Amino acid sequence: MKILKNYDLKNLNTFGIPTKAKFFVEITGEGELNELFKEPLYIGHEKLFLGEGSNVLFTKDWGGIVVLNKIKGIEILEEDSENILIKSMSGVIWHDLVSFAVDHDYWGIENLALIPGTVGAAPMQNIGAYGAELKNVLTLVEAYNVNTGEKRIFSKEECIFGYRDSIFKNSLRNKYFISAITLRLSKTGKPNTSYKILKEHLEKNKIEIKNSKNISDAVSEIRRSKLPDPRVIGNAGSFFKNVFVDKDKLAELRRLYPAMPFFEEDGLSKIPSAWLIEQCGPANGTSWKGYRVGNVGVHHKQALVLVNHGDGRGQDIKDLALQIIASVKEKFGLELAPEVNLI
Repeated sequence: MKILKNYDLKNLNTFGIPTKAKFFVEITGEGELNELFKEPLYIGHEKLFLGEGSNVLFTKDWGGIVVLNKIKGIEILEEDSENILIKSMSGVIWHDLVSFAVDHDYWGIENLALIPGTVGAAPMQNIGAYGAELKNVLTLVEAYNVNTGEKRIFSKEECIFGYRDSIFKNSLRNKYFISAITLRLSKTGKPNTSYKILKEHLEKNKIEIKNSKNISDAVSEIRRSKLPDPRVIGNAGSFFKNVFVDKDKLAELRRLYPAMPFFEEDGLSKIPSAWLIEQCGPANGTSWKGYRVGNVGVHHKQALVLVNHGDGRGQDIKDLALQIIASVKEKFGLELAPEVNLI
């Protein structure tokens, strides 16, 4: 373990933003992590833990220490005829964990295929896609207090999961480093094809669900057709969360905008933020979708995705996001919230 100075983070964030960390260290095991907690440079500076850098937007240099999480490993803890408990270390790439599960025909996370990021970021965001959420299969989160080094085990209930939300984004924000998670997956086929886009894709392509990999492959194909590859153009996937409203607010909005799409979820109505953004724009008669200003913009296929066309600054992307938020607020009276962590 070696602590480096003035480290360039451009290749460690999927936006490709050139920014520097005053100090930088890479950890590959919990032993190194425990050593790090005793390091004076670590103790005396603000901390930022990075995985794939797929959910972060740097708007300035980082004046503290960046810790790159490379703690890997997947193990089976216990199993019976119906279920299996799997522990994954937090530095594992999330899609690699999905691939491990579907290659063994375990069910529960196949709808979450190709979500960018590491396992450690998954419970922070309560990642979800195509009708599934992490909270439905997670049982435990192992985490370290970043200031004391004390290890704690969080139950699912203690994580206080919400829509793309958890206790780690609120009262415990920046206070714990997630080192591992435990999932309870099923050995029996329980395909979740309720999500409209997924269902239509399966029907259109006449895909018969024989195993969990069939769904994982279908979800991956859909995602690749809709979302840009960060290796080609800098982005962090969906920049904004979808919007939830109660039935009265939805009825009010639908009277004004009859074509507004919505989905019922947990007693509320979810309005796709992508649709809201497409109805607004930098000027009358134009849409944000495909808009470009300087080296940053909105992706031409997906309005939820902000992109760095090359040499863009994080502050430019943040400014564009604020303009989009303001335009949606002005037209619909709805407040968009970033899904990406702004630094």
